[in-house]
Amino acid sequence: MTFEEFIMQARTLGASDIHLTVGSPTVIRVNGELCKFTELSDQVVHRTIVSILSAEQEKLLSEGNDIDFSFELKNGARQRVNVFHQSGRLACSIRLLNAEIPTLNQLGMPPVLLDLAKKRRGLVLVTGPTGAGKSTTLAAMIQHINETRACHIITIEDPIEYRYSQIKATVHQREIGRDVPTFDYALRSALREDPDVILIGEMRDYETISLAMTAAETGHLVFGTLHTSSAAQTIDRIIDVCPSHAQEQVRTQLANMIQGIIAQTLVPSVDGKTRCAAVEIMLGTDAIKNLIRSNKIAQMETTMQGGTMQGMQTLIESLCRLYKDGKITYQTAIEYSGNPMEMEKKMLSR
Repeated sequence: MTFEEFIMQARTLGASDIHLTVGSPTVIRVNGELCKFTELSDQVVHRTIVSILSAEQEKLLSEGNDIDFSFELKNGARQRVNVFHQSGRLACSIRLLNAEIPTLNQLGMPPVLLDLAKKRRGLVLVTGPTGAGKSTTLAAMIQHINETRACHIITIEDPIEYRYSQIKATVHQREIGRDVPTFDYALRSALREDPDVILIGEMRDYETISLAMTAAETGHLVFGTLHTSSAAQTIDRIIDVCPSHAQEQVRTQLANMIQGIIAQTLVPSVDGKTRCAAVEIMLGTDAIKNLIRSNKIAQMETTMQGGTMQGMQTLIESLCRLYKDGKITYQTAIEYSGNPMEMEKKMLSR
């Protein structure tokens, strides 16, 4: 079996990830759960991992570095790869990406995400744990802009996951480590490259967050991701990552420019064969902005509950809707709610 056939077999089984480890069984993740895949010898696993590396990457790996990159099969299917050592042996994790970018409607996303994609300036964040579909949701929003607006889009990614063809927009995609050294360097350059829309693959540190907010302040629409599980936690994370002397200023900046936060997680569907997105949505309304300025983040969920007419919803409300629509089970709604008692009350009140 060639490596390409190996990847395609995993795709046929509906896998989202492959884990290859010398000395351990090869496993794939299907609908969020790991299961055993093809039996491969240690020699084959080692040879397979090394075969997808360039000479430069192989040298970096031998020096103790982890290697992060993407690659494309002949049929256009893209994969994101991380190669590393564990217990003195080689291992790699392969994320299988969709070749085509789905629409927000196909993803089952609320219509308010289209409204966010139509904004001309400000900051839109998509958050959630690893594997929650953040990149796909962002890609769908960027593609909507690409299809509807003659503008300049710059994406800064590590690595590039989805490829955009030029439709109405001009799209430039920059990959960390290949096109540009770091996120903050790429952002500084982007501000001199006449962008209308900037996508930042991950807002990891104060430097990147500060530059992203500057970009949003100066009239650009900026999209970014964080590994946070709720809108309130996202605000706290952004403030906490900043030096103490800068936190008040960042809080004011954030209140002025935030357009929305989409916090999503993937939950098992009722058929057990697929997953669907449970989505918390916070919009930058006057009430929300006042809470951010006055550091009353704990009150944000209550404000979101009262903002359903504007398009806001909490995770519990999203799960409740999925359950009422017959898309997930009662137990799944309880399990993923983070607050079982509140979840039960919500479902009983409907």
